[in-house]
Amino acid sequence: MQAEPRSPTLPSPRPRIAALLEQLGAGLYERDEAVRLSLLASVAGESVFLLGPPGVGKSLVARRLKYAFASGRAFEYLMSRFSTPDEIFGPVSIRKLREEDRYERRVEGYLPGSDVIFLDEIWKAGPAIQNALLTVLNERIYRNGDRDIEVEVRAILTASNELPPAGESLSPLWDRFLIRYEMVGVRGVSRFLSMITDTQDVYADNVDPSVKLDGALLDSWSSAIDAVTLPAEVLNVVQVVRQRIAEANETGALPAGPLELYDRRWKKVVRLLRTSAFLNGRDAVDLMDCALMVHALWGHPDQRTFIRDAVHDAVAKHGYSLATGLAALRAEMDDLEVDIRDETEFTHVVAETRPLLVDGTWHQLLSTDTPFSATRMAMADYAKLSKDTASTVTFTDDSGEGRHRVRCWLSPRPHSVVVEVRGTRVDVALETALVEREERIRRRPHRLLVEHWTRRIDRIEAEVRDCLARLSDHESGPLASLGENLFVEPGFAEVVRRNHDRVVRSFEGLSLRCEKARFRIDDGSA
Repeated sequence: MQAEPRSPTLPSPRPRIAALLEQLGAGLYERDEAVRLSLLASVAGESVFLLGPPGVGKSLVARRLKYAFASGRAFEYLMSRFSTPDEIFGPVSIRKLREEDRYERRVEGYLPGSDVIFLDEIWKAGPAIQNALLTVLNERIYRNGDRDIEVEVRAILTASNELPPAGESLSPLWDRFLIRYEMVGVRGVSRFLSMITDTQDVYADNVDPSVKLDGALLDSWSSAIDAVTLPAEVLNVVQVVRQRIAEANETGALPAGPLELYDRRWKKVVRLLRTSAFLNGRDAVDLMDCALMVHALWGHPDQRTFIRDAVHDAVAKHGYSLATGLAALRAEMDDLEVDIRDETEFTHVVAETRPLLVDGTWHQLLSTDTPFSATRMAMADYAKLSKDTASTVTFTDDSGEGRHRVRCWLSPRPHSVVVEVRGTRVDVALETALVEREERIRRRPHRLLVEHWTRRIDRIEAEVRDCLARLSDHESGPLASLGENLFVEPGFAEVVRRNHDRVVRSFEGLSLRCEKARFRIDDGSA
């Protein structure tokens, strides 16, 4: 659970990425998350789909993103039903066709020769464009004539004001977009007023060249991202979320229908988490990074709430719990306590006569032959009586209305009282009932059993200490910078913190149970 220190040959990218994100987001209002996710996906080698009505800044995000890269070669195109492959991938080279009899496109200045791609109204692309895009999106390869060329595309953003229409065979293309983000208009009142009165040119390149990313740097980062480790708590969260989606698919609990997520998407999600960890300057993914799954798993906007709840619930309940084997240790402790109890105690049933209770608070008198015709006395009063000192107690009739306060003693006879009225003392018995109760009687366990139990307790305590030590390491490690993730909202840190603290308390409780079990063994074998 403890991350290894970063190699000194590769400095942390966090300061550079933090500065880059700040400069890319300058002058944008409520678009920070879209910019952050787009840059993260680009470094991870993944594509982004932006959903939203016209005028909410989808193309603005794409145009700003191109300034993150040193070359700045960008290609932007508004798709229509009449768009042709020539307009996207470049025209056919007439010279090569005439002189070399080769069908090949001139790609410079078009999609295959650019770094940052933005394709608006993506679902209007025709089949020929869609088929060529699939390999570009997934493998960064474009088939140009009779040869495959590797494209140096760093960021691919697409946009539309609608989801892919059903029944048009667009699911393969839709599946290629790992990050899916819905954009809306500026909601905050003060930010809206600032936005409409701001006169700065948001399309200008104001990014410091020293923080821009070039191809060589991104390539070196790519291999480092692959080396980022995945702790058990992260893998457990991914598995729990996957299982919850599968269960919802089976029961029909998912809004907007079943959600089909295949192995390729899960593998890409894990690389996205690794990329987040690396760009944050870590060698291991942490539970904060898991929040990014919310943007990569929904297939319809109505499913986002379900996915968000599934991710939050998996982190809150299972993050550190599964990684530390808490449930297994609890079960083992439960079994041990049962064994100790069964061997050191046995139950003896005792039958005894007790005063009868009526309505939970009154004792019924056996005889109503009293000077004041009472039928009941208060249970609390009976409990405080003594044989030597008189107490003033309450008697009443069955209706509870005729109440009498008289002097009373505990009678020498069992379950009886002595009352005094006008100088006369009368012995009154209480109605009784036969009640059975259990008595637990201690017995000494065999020496070999004590040795066996002691070894089990020693082992459980050792595992508890080890888990508490690892959780303590997280206090000064990942938990120390929970709210500083460059790509996740700080509020998610509270979800992670609650799970960590709850698991710590659970292990402390196990430690206390071990102490009690040891005391019971020692006490029983003394």
